[in-house]
Amino acid sequence: MITVPEALAASQSRYNGESGRRWVAGLPDLAVLFLDRWRLRPDGRPAHGVAALVLPVLRADGTPAALKLQPADDESRGEPVALRAWAGNGAVNLLDHDPGTGTMLLERLEAARPLSSLPDDTVALRILAGLLARLVALPAPDGMRTLAEIAAAMVEELPKALPSLRDPSDRRLLQTCAASVREVLGEPGDRLLHWDLHYDNVLAAHPSTGREPWLAIDPKPLAGDPGFDLLPALDNRWDDIVATGDVPRAVRRRFDLMTEILGLDRRRATAWTLGRVLQNGLWDVKDGETALRPVQTAIAEALLRGRG
Repeated sequence: MITVPEALAASQSRYNGESGRRWVAGLPDLAVLFLDRWRLRPDGRPAHGVAALVLPVLRADGTPAALKLQPADDESRGEPVALRAWAGNGAVNLLDHDPGTGTMLLERLEAARPLSSLPDDTVALRILAGLLARLVALPAPDGMRTLAEIAAAMVEELPKALPSLRDPSDRRLLQTCAASVREVLGEPGDRLLHWDLHYDNVLAAHPSTGREPWLAIDPKPLAGDPGFDLLPALDNRWDDIVATGDVPRAVRRRFDLMTEILGLDRRRATAWTLGRVLQNGLWDVKDGETALRPVQTAIAEALLRGRG
């Protein structure tokens, strides 16, 4: 019998309401169904994020794998498509998939060894940027959600969200971010984006596989410009940024390193990164927040200052 972690049940209830609670209620039976269907044996303690439960398992031939159970929704439907497109090149391998439920069987990685466990931030950032450069080298498959649609919706939504922000400086900052997005809206790009590549979404390969040392997991794929994929790595290990004593300089150093490794135009990447700040701000307003998060504000101000 699979026990659903309380934190996963709470996040499903918070973000998905009654449908999330129904999915959680059926999760133990869903796990048993796929353990039987794919002839899997549990092999360790489950892990979970905000939306998914991951069970370490062994296949019938003894190969380690991971059973990922998550709701089939707009956010998760593109994940198996992206993983098939990448075919293990910088990302976890997809071994099997059930479209009806969103359930996936993945190669086993070392969940206890995320990229954030590396002590040297520069080394970690170079690894992440190198993986990202390979992931976004592919054109997005047909049918993927597009940055063009998402960015246009953000710009349209902003006027309704602004009154919820108490501080006029927060309102001005989001307006500036939206203006930057408008400048690049006509060229949204067509690359296969990960959309959530931060240090904890890069795991060490399992020692039994002989794979490359680090692999990306948990994409929320999107067709668009690679500059829209930079922000999740900019606010990783924020304490390291603060410890430098010069937050704007440290932010721009990370940004410049990533744009150099990916070969991106700096001004264009700045505009799309400000688009991510806009997106996060709009999401926070939807969640009832009345102020922008200080880290997001610091990143936006650092890039705006660096843009000249």
